[in-house]
Parts: sequence; structure tokens; C-alpha cells
Amino acid sequence: MKQLILYCRAGFEKECAAEIQDKAAQHGVFGYCKLKDNSAFVIFEAYDSNLLAAFFRDYPFEQLVFIRQWALLIGDLIELPAGDRVSAVVQQAVDAEITTCGDIRVEYPDTNEGKELSTLARKLTVPLRQSLRQAGVMLPKQQSRAPVLHLFMLSGKEAYLALSYPENSSELENGIRRLKFPHDAPSRSTLKLEEAFLQFIPKDEWESRLASGMNAVDLGACPGGWTYQLVIRSMMVVAIDNGMMDQKLMDTGQVKHYQVDGFKYQPEKRNVYWLVCDMIEKPQRVGQLICDWLIKGWCQESIFNLKLPMKKRYETLQEVLGQMQSRFDEAGLKVRFQAKHLYHDREEVTVHLCKV
Repeated sequence: MKQLILYCRAGFEKECAAEIQDKAAQHGVFGYCKLKDNSAFVIFEAYDSNLLAAFFRDYPFEQLVFIRQWALLIGDLIELPAGDRVSAVVQQAVDAEITTCGDIRVEYPDTNEGKELSTLARKLTVPLRQSLRQAGVMLPKQQSRAPVLHLFMLSGKEAYLALSYPENSSELENGIRRLKFPHDAPSRSTLKLEEAFLQFIPKDEWESRLASGMNAVDLGACPGGWTYQLVIRSMMVVAIDNGMMDQKLMDTGQVKHYQVDGFKYQPEKRNVYWLVCDMIEKPQRVGQLICDWLIKGWCQESIFNLKLPMKKRYETLQEVLGQMQSRFDEAGLKVRFQAKHLYHDREEVTVHLCKV
């Protein structure tokens, strides 16, 4: 298996390709990418299958930013006859001598055309699972620690079959975390911070790191989408923005709103745990602002968005994160970085920083 299939947001295929080639090359794996604009996936073909297999097994998936899911392609594109799509899939798996898989996911690109395949994907899943078990490709019962098969459908007539390892891939179907918009939230941006908490903070640490009574600051808060996520977790929030805050949030008594520039505000006390920021500003400027807060001891953890330019988005992100790391190194501050192009992001990447 010399190819990886990589899922991403439509329109970010070039960033996905740049990332996989950069990370793979750093580990001595070289190859090239096949991509099509707005297809929502990329195929990376390596020159050495053994090196690719080792990289795929060992490189931490959670460190990838623009790649939602990755899997090793088992073979060429499968033609799916309308009368019997299942047999063609099973045959490729058997020919490739695939065994002991724990589950099958029938997926599709995150595009308008791809989403039209969702009904067919659901209909195919059960008979495909049954046939794969009968053929010995899958275990008799679902096994969460066993390799996962992915049937990635390009249409009702064509699909790729691929393999992933649950300990180093996304557990989510299509690599997407879908969330329900809270009816009382003031803006849909609230889903970005909710997804970020789910992405970056382990559930078993929520009681200590997203605790009731914590103090938080939200820079660029209005109308309060991110503040809402802090308030429903019973935090006390200082909201910084020249605009107006949602009145329902203000009525909770948990929010103080100051109409000042987020780049000029300084906390009066050093009791802030969380700093969150979703300001529309150049990513370099936001990155340096977040560095100031952590280096000066004004907060312990931060989640913020970096708005990316239309071109060289991957390169810009690497530049900004590199500049931030250099400042922390100069200050002698150890900080853990996490970054992800979340499902609810658009032209931005969400970053999490935590003092070590």
C-alpha cells in the first residue's frame, strides 16, 4: 500500500497536500499528491510503501491541522455495479488479503455532491458489514481497537477502499464533528469554541480545566458566541469588544463587558485561567498578542483563531506558530501547541495553547 487518502474541507486541498508532503518529508517519506480543487480529499502516493506504512503508523494524527482523516488505500478505484456494489468491495478486500478489521465506515467527500451519497452510504453499511464478516475480512463482532475499513464513495459508481488504525486516526465519521446549534446562543460562532473544547481538552479533564467558577477573558467577544460557551460552564467572563453584547448573556450576571480595543486591554488581576479570542485581524498580530498574555502570566490556557490569507495558508500558519514558539523559547516558557482546521471553521485555524 503506497497511497494515503486524506479528507479535508473543500477548497483546502492544496493546504492538505502541502501539509502531508511537509510532514512526510521530515520523516524521510517522499512522494507526490493527486488532487482536484473543491473535491474535499487528496491522495498522497509515496515512492516507498514500507516507509509510508511506518510514517502512517507512527506520526501522531492529532498533530495534523488540515487533514480531517487519513487512511491507507488498499487498491485502485473500485467500480460499483448498480446491481451489486457489495461484491466488488468484498473482492478487493479479499484479493488484498485484508483480515481482522473491527468496523466498516461508508463515507463520502464533504461537498454538496458528496452529501447526496449519504442515504446510499447508510443503505450499504449493513449488507457490506455482513458480507465482509462472512468473507473473513472483518471480525465476527465490532472491535474498537481493530483496524477500520473505509469505503470512500466518489459517486454511486466509484469508490476507494482504505484502512486506518483507531489509535492514530479520527474516530468520527468522515472526520467530522457535527454539533447542534444551541437555540439561545447569540451567533453560530459558538460552535467553533464548543468543537475546540471537544477537540483539545480530554473529557476526563473537563472538571479541572473547564471548571465552574473559573475566570475567563474573551477578546473580540461581540455578540457573545464564544462567551456563551464559557457562561454555560458557569465561568465568570470579561468580554472585550467595542460592539454590543447579547443581552441574555449580560442578564446572567456572569459577564462584564468593556468596550475597549482587545489589543490594548490588560487584566486588573492575575486570576484569569482561560483566554479566548476570535478577532478578525492579521494572524501574525493575533499570535503575538496571545504570546504576550501567556508570557506575562495573564492566563494559563488559550484558544484562539488565526484568520488565514487566501494564498499560502499552510505556509502562513507555520510561520505564525514558529514565531510564537520562538518567543516562548526566548522567555523560557514551555507551552504545548495544538492546532486544527475544525469543521466549524472557515478561513481560519483554531489553536490551543497550554502552559506545561
